[in-house]
Amino acid sequence: MRGALSVRDNRTMHRLAVASTNLNPKSNRLLAALEDDDYDATVQGAQFESLKLHKRLHEQDTPFDAVYFPLTCMMSLLVTASGEPQMEMATIGYEGVVGATELIISKSSFGLLLIQIPGIALRIEANYFHDLIETRPALSKLIHRHTYALLRQVLIGSACNRIHTMEERCARWLLMTHDRARRDSFPLTQEFMSHMLGVRRATVNAATGALKSAGYIHYVRGQVTVLDRPGLESATCACYAGIVKSYATAFED
Repeated sequence: MRGALSVRDNRTMHRLAVASTNLNPKSNRLLAALEDDDYDATVQGAQFESLKLHKRLHEQDTPFDAVYFPLTCMMSLLVTASGEPQMEMATIGYEGVVGATELIISKSSFGLLLIQIPGIALRIEANYFHDLIETRPALSKLIHRHTYALLRQVLIGSACNRIHTMEERCARWLLMTHDRARRDSFPLTQEFMSHMLGVRRATVNAATGALKSAGYIHYVRGQVTVLDRPGLESATCACYAGIVKSYATAFED
């Protein structure tokens, strides 16, 4: 398994991932980290599923009937009130899994899971995956490591939302999305981003406008294109590197 990655290493991984991503389950980092026996047993009970933009995969506090390993899609975990999204707590893409931790702990979703970038995920029925966790210690250990990284993402993001500027927060969020999209352009509306960052659309417009003026991104008709990755990294805070390190650590021996 790989050691910790620097932000520069993460850029290299991003470029390589863009070139190699397909419907191979091993394009998901968790699945790729499994030994052959555990990998074969896991994918044996899986099927590919196409997930559309803004699909509500699970509502907050509802039971999980399946676990999803994103391959080309990205999901947002949001806190809701009266069924409406309030603020994003985390994003999960090809580096992780959705539903595994909840299945082990409570069998209910921590929040609203919304498809932010459409694409393909590997879907595994809850009962089958629960049996895997019970009988495959290496898989269980990897899921717990991912849970730690996800918790770190939530904690770092929560602190970032309190102490850093909107431009820094916006740059962090765009970098994380760029990593998980594994392509330079991805769909995004100001309304959706306001939910992600928990602010008004006018505030989002000012932050993205500053990044656009600096030449780091292009943003038009609900589509963002990252033009200058190093520039975007220079605009964010240390929280982005902290989140990258947390996930890299999850794959260390």
